[in-house]
Amino acid sequence: MNAVTATPGTPAAPEAPFSWRLQRRLGEYLRLMRFDRPVGTWLLLWPALWALWVAGGGRPEPRVLVVFVLGVVVMRAAGCVINDFADRDIDPHVRRTRDRPLAARHVSPTEALVLFVLLLAIALLLVTRLNALAVKLAFIGALLTVSYPFLKRFFPLPQLYLGLCFGGWSVPMAFAAQRNALPRVAWVIYFAAVIWATLYDTIYAMVDREDDLKIGVKSSAILFADMDRLLIGVMQGMMLYALMLAGRSMGFGRWYYGGLFAAGLLFLWQQWLIRKREPAGCLRAFLNNQYVGVAIFAGILLQYVYA
Repeated sequence: MNAVTATPGTPAAPEAPFSWRLQRRLGEYLRLMRFDRPVGTWLLLWPALWALWVAGGGRPEPRVLVVFVLGVVVMRAAGCVINDFADRDIDPHVRRTRDRPLAARHVSPTEALVLFVLLLAIALLLVTRLNALAVKLAFIGALLTVSYPFLKRFFPLPQLYLGLCFGGWSVPMAFAAQRNALPRVAWVIYFAAVIWATLYDTIYAMVDREDDLKIGVKSSAILFADMDRLLIGVMQGMMLYALMLAGRSMGFGRWYYGGLFAAGLLFLWQQWLIRKREPAGCLRAFLNNQYVGVAIFAGILLQYVYA
């Protein structure tokens, strides 16, 4: 009720304090950037950490490490903003996404674009602290990131493209920043990171499959149909095999392969979780992938510490 519509003799409702309104607005921006759901940031950060430790011989340069950690956080936030901007008329029809700030009209498209540009500017400032090769790769990664939300409209495997631009692009950038070169092992780890992102985002897409079918959104979960579990298993095997090849080329030993073995056990657990294709189980399997990243990183870290 306000002063215009209030009945005579009824006091108008007091306006909320500015500090409260500002806090609520900032909260919506944080939700738009997914800071309330950090699992996505961890999933993007682990491949960067794998690559930084390998490229740095177990001792990544502190300045480069800080730039990459902050860069992953900022670029993940930027990717979420531009993705929700592109999906602002689709998300209201999906149960899991209908309460997102843009879908619920709590944030305007203009505000989202301004926030996206600001995040890109911060990422650009961070990347200028790296060498020329890493900067060139960063610009390619930025173009891939911006194109993803729009390409997925007609590309039948958007999860694969997500892996190419989000899930793994930090790997060649890390080698470029640490070694100023892109050796073969960098591309093997990149391939593993791409496959990993494709498989965990396919599991995530299984949560929304029924809604996506109704509104015509493309996803690997829809494309794979009843072969989804089999193909996810194939990708899990491909990822572990690629990391085994990387470990062999670097002369890694039992600590590293112990990390891969733990990751393999987690993959088996994920297969159990998605066996009935229930949304709740698929979501748990998706979230479990953060521990896969931890296991592989622990193997790399322990390899350099004790080997």
